[in-house]
Amino acid sequence: MGTKTAPIRGARGCFRFPGEERLKKRSDIRAVFGRGRSFGCRGAKLFVLKNSLPRSRICFTFSRGFGNAVERNRARRLGREAWRHLRPRIAGGCDVILLVYPETPQTGAAHKAAGKSGFAVRMEQLTFLLSKAGLLR
Repeated sequence: MGTKTAPIRGARGCFRFPGEERLKKRSDIRAVFGRGRSFGCRGAKLFVLKNSLPRSRICFTFSRGFGNAVERNRARRLGREAWRHLRPRIAGGCDVILLVYPETPQTGAAHKAAGKSGFAVRMEQLTFLLSKAGLLR
């Protein structure tokens, strides 16, 4: 009853966040924090260290006291989405850690007054930090 066909790969495949783009090993993460260069902006800090791979890898982490699990997971999802959108412009060969700080009432009010969503804020932060680090083409 029928033949098996290969799954159709649509536009969704280009926005995946595969495991080889994630910085997972504790030793690699410690190396980036210890030997990497840091770049900061309001609400986030980026740590960058060259690696010997053809692609860049990223890890999302949070400062102490960053909300509850729901808020941390949302912040992580927003960061991954921003990374996926910027991926074609990011130079390869670096390990990156994005350290996110909790939003203060002043910055939260400023973002709401400007009409920015959480994704727009994270995209702006990541774009600024990656360009400051010289990783955007």
